[in-house]
Amino acid sequence: MPQVSSSKIFNDPVYGFITVTDPLVHRLINHPWFQRLRRITQGGLSHLVYPGAHHTRFHHALGAMHLMEQALEVIQRKGTEVSSSEMQAGMVAVLLHDIGHGPFSHTLEGVLIPGIHHEDLTLEMMRQLNQEMEGALEMAMQMFLGTYHRPFFNQLIASQLDVDRLDYLRRDSFYTGVAEGVIGSERIIKMMVVHNDELLLEEKGIYSIEKFLIARRLMYWQVYLHKTVLGAEALLHTIFRRARHLVSEGQELFGTPGLQAILQLQNSERVTSEMLNAFVGLDDYDVMASIKVWSLHPDMVLASLCQRLLNRQLWKVRVQSEPFSDSFHQSCKTGIERHFGISSTDAEYFLAKGSVSNRTYDASKWPIRFFMKSGQVQDFFSVSDNLSAENTLNEVRKYFVCFPKEVSIS
Repeated sequence: MPQVSSSKIFNDPVYGFITVTDPLVHRLINHPWFQRLRRITQGGLSHLVYPGAHHTRFHHALGAMHLMEQALEVIQRKGTEVSSSEMQAGMVAVLLHDIGHGPFSHTLEGVLIPGIHHEDLTLEMMRQLNQEMEGALEMAMQMFLGTYHRPFFNQLIASQLDVDRLDYLRRDSFYTGVAEGVIGSERIIKMMVVHNDELLLEEKGIYSIEKFLIARRLMYWQVYLHKTVLGAEALLHTIFRRARHLVSEGQELFGTPGLQAILQLQNSERVTSEMLNAFVGLDDYDVMASIKVWSLHPDMVLASLCQRLLNRQLWKVRVQSEPFSDSFHQSCKTGIERHFGISSTDAEYFLAKGSVSNRTYDASKWPIRFFMKSGQVQDFFSVSDNLSAENTLNEVRKYFVCFPKEVSIS
């Protein structure tokens, strides 16, 4: 009689079938905290510009885990020993690397829980899962933190060329339809090799890495930092700034229990149990359900902001390479006051400003290095013909101002 397989198969639109055979990985995927990632949009509000971008952190985490398994198998075939426990730990570390993301991923980072980064929440959630699973995640946590004695595992998790980036660039390109982000992740993985416990690339992978870096730069400016996406994110930030202000004044706002607790939180330097208990119950649905209800709130400012986001009546966004002058900000604010007939204090909720930056390559974070046919190890810029250190290492910063389109600015 044939045996029934205990493996789990996911049909992924990017890689095809992803098969999970490890019991611990399967158990983690089925955990409510990981299943929550099905309700966390990967691209934040980018779907307001690219309608297909409704994929989730669940998709991405599975994809990154799949690439980790492929990478470790390639490294093994090239003579580097990887034990079964290390294989499991590497896959677990990548599977859970984004479990601490909140609603709409990076969009509400630092807004819902001031002072706390998603990596802080990820680590605390991993610690609690480790306790729940009787220490089974100990090695995975070491790899995640970079304290494991074989550093190439951490390079695969968090470096200039990790499986996280290899997945999100290809996946986000697929769902947005932005062809500039397409990368040869399969070829890059096949070029990986470990030398003295450092992750390197074979010499023949140079052009693939050049394309990877260019694709990453283009995806940031064309998708992640697209000016309309920036305007939508600024609008969502302002909604929560107003909501938190109303709660601080003692007004009651609709919200799920988790969101009610989050709105009352103040700046914090560490993840508390109260914070985590509220956070793990939050996803995109909590936020959007609240915004739908708030759009009918008697507070004109909150209702107007929510209606704009729901109906995609997004703000006008101006972007330039130099900071906007104080006089321009004041002109915007005056125009808002005049158009809506509101106070100077309320007008501040209809004006958002800030800056965004991107660096194609950060040499301080596990630089990309190549194992040459001669046996030498060389830095990326010493072997690249097409990308210069000056253009690739420099940070590009842009400044933006957002305000309602119907407001006339003199």
